[in-house]
Amino acid sequence: MGDRRPGQRVRCEITKWGDRPHWSYEGVWLGADEHGEWLGFPVGTLFARPGHRFVTAHGQVGLVPAAVDGTRPWWLATLHGEGAGTLPPLAGEPVALYVDMTTPARWDGTTLCAVDLDLDVVGDVHGRVVVDDEAEFAEHQVLLGYPAEVVAAARASCAQVLAAASAGDPPYDGTHRRWLAELARISASNEP
Repeated sequence: MGDRRPGQRVRCEITKWGDRPHWSYEGVWLGADEHGEWLGFPVGTLFARPGHRFVTAHGQVGLVPAAVDGTRPWWLATLHGEGAGTLPPLAGEPVALYVDMTTPARWDGTTLCAVDLDLDVVGDVHGRVVVDDEAEFAEHQVLLGYPAEVVAAARASCAQVLAAASAGDPPYDGTHRRWLAELARISASNEP
C-alpha cells in the first residue's frame, strides 16, 4: 500500500501490449481490505483512450486485487453503483461488474499501471455474467504477439473470475457497497 491514504488522488495508466496507449483516468484511493486496494471514481470522472472518451454519470469503485501466495492476480475489477451504463454483451442491461484481464498491476508512486489483455468478465444488475472480447483476444495474440505464458495466464484468470463472479463469491458479493459509501463520503467532503 505504500504511503497511499484515503482520499489521495491516484492515476490509472492502462496500456495495450507493446506499450500502446489505452485507458487513462484519475480517481481516489479509498482504502484496503482482504480483497486488495479499493479506488474510487466519482461522478464526472473522465476516462480517455485514443479515439474515445467518456465521463462517468455514476460512482464506481475499482479493485486492485491483493496478492495470493505472493503473486498478484491478472485482473482489475470495476464495480458500479446505481445507474450504471449498458454494454452490448449484456443486451442493454445495466452493468454492475466489469473485470479486465490484465498483467499483474503495479504501482509507480500514485500511478497504477497494467497492460490490458482484452478479455473481460462483465456482469449485469441481475447477476448474469459473460465473457467479452474473446475475438479481440484471439486477434491480438497474433497481431500483438502475446507470449504463450501471457495467453495462458489471461485465460486462467478469466476462468477464475468468471466462476467467482457467477457464484457471487467475494469480492463479487456486494463487498464493494462499503467502498461506494466511502467514495460518497470522500466526494461529499471535497465539495466546496
